[in-house]
Amino acid sequence: MASPESNSVIDVMVCLATVTPPRLVNVQVPAQATVADAVHASGLLNGLDLAIETCRLGVYGKRKTPDAALHARDRVEILGPLIADPKTARRRRVQKVRATGTREGLKWLRNEAPPKDDVLE
Repeated sequence: MASPESNSVIDVMVCLATVTPPRLVNVQVPAQATVADAVHASGLLNGLDLAIETCRLGVYGKRKTPDAALHARDRVEILGPLIADPKTARRRRVQKVRATGTREGLKWLRNEAPPKDDVLE
């Protein structure tokens, strides 16, 4: 039977995914540790202009809060803040395609007749 001391520490991997290539660090934290505890134990944010409050955190790609509990062999991921709003970026891409006059861009325009070179049968 395992002793209580062996269960008091768990192994966790912390990944900093804001730089290329990502940096991975294995840390040992107490069994009751949170995501924030693992990030602090890894020391990956030291020397960077990132804070836990501004970063998005996750465990195996699922978004988690800093006070979420960890399990043995979890991978905590530190993602930087969003640079651009995804909705705004998509609108800009659509506007750019529409402005070029391509068939794909014209498909998005509402209430507009198809181009004259289309064959309708």
